[in-house]
Amino acid sequence: MADGWIAWSRGADPDSVRRDVAAAHERFTDSGQVGDRVRAVVGDSWRRSVRHGVDPDRTTPRVELTGHALHDHRAAHPLAPVMPFLRRLLVDAAPGPQIVAVGDTSGRLLWVEGDHRLRDSAEAMCFVEGANWHERSAGTNAPGVALTLDHEVQVFAGEHFARGVHRWSCSAAPLHDPDTGALLGVLDLTGEDHVASPHALALVRTAAAAAEAELRALRLVGRVPPPRPDSGAPLPGRARLSVLGRDGAGLALDGRTVALSLRHAEILLLLSRCPGGLTGAALGARLHERDAAPVTVRAELARLRRLLGPGLLDSRPYRLRRPVGTDVDDVRRHLAAGDHRSALDAYPGPVLPRSEAPGVVEVREALQAEVCAVLTDHASPDVLLDWAERPGWRDDPRAVAAALGAAPPGTPRHAALRGRLLWLGRCPAAPSDRASPSGHTGATYSQRRGD
Repeated sequence: MADGWIAWSRGADPDSVRRDVAAAHERFTDSGQVGDRVRAVVGDSWRRSVRHGVDPDRTTPRVELTGHALHDHRAAHPLAPVMPFLRRLLVDAAPGPQIVAVGDTSGRLLWVEGDHRLRDSAEAMCFVEGANWHERSAGTNAPGVALTLDHEVQVFAGEHFARGVHRWSCSAAPLHDPDTGALLGVLDLTGEDHVASPHALALVRTAAAAAEAELRALRLVGRVPPPRPDSGAPLPGRARLSVLGRDGAGLALDGRTVALSLRHAEILLLLSRCPGGLTGAALGARLHERDAAPVTVRAELARLRRLLGPGLLDSRPYRLRRPVGTDVDDVRRHLAAGDHRSALDAYPGPVLPRSEAPGVVEVREALQAEVCAVLTDHASPDVLLDWAERPGWRDDPRAVAAALGAAPPGTPRHAALRGRLLWLGRCPAAPSDRASPSGHTGATYSQRRGD
């Protein structure tokens, strides 16, 4: 196939492709082996789905935003101004029955519109507003893979990791800020076979580029404010938040270091991830399993403002007046640069490990999954062996399994890692059955999940 991002070439028979991918999916979930006819982008995503703990028979996307929290998050999202344009382009002038979805960078669907019959049917697989369809939450699917790889992609029928999605197909493309290049979210077309055609991927790619151009035009005429500075590499004088492996946090601010309680650390971390700001309801939803009363959030912000002094926190919506870099950003920069040992050195432990705030749990799990995916796929054997001995990772089966694949069979180190993996509840392969670079040990999916 000339383009590995499309589901099938022009002139191919979709029914034949459907049969092939269905057989390949069964083979993978039975044996962990990816067949030769499976696109690399799909096979790699299947492996990541296993590492994320996605069960092809049981996993259902979580609905993370509802009611006022969903409404407020959509209203504050930088893609909200281009939704009328996307409706005219993809809903009002749709070439056939299809669902148009736009999600944020974490994979949550914020807008799900289009053909009513299809939308009613899609509710059965939880393809609804507020549900998280990132790859790490729902397994292989077009919007999830597009966000993971920052590239347009199609997923057809049985290429989806979850069996409950096999009757559907989708084409998706990431959406970027036209001025900074930052990832803003994802645009997805979901429906029947025709949305996995080469024409459909060209359509979603063109629509994404047009939406970015529309956002730039709206800024030029003053209808949308320009982007705030991003929270990437630290800048001179920039505030810095340390949250890894800590019960609270430390904030370096204007030449002083402020010790923060767990709740104040959670608030600053969440605001640092949302440069456009959060309403009280949206912030409360990220801080509590059940939405917090706005008065509770206001009281916490007032206490934090008194602690930090003027100049950092703003309101309506709650936001940071200047960028705040974090040690989470440091780990991600090292991973992106391929400096895997520095990434390990910068990761003393999980993000605010005592926090149960839903928004913080999401940041914590996303970073852990990213570290695991990058190191397992790309790190050298010596880094993998070091990884499994770090305090934050010694009891993580993903790190131990990756190190087991790097340890020479027959050595005491290999035996020790096998014993630890067995103690952690996994079933490691025999010494002669070396793990693949992806960490797969040769056990079937049912054996790996303990069925």
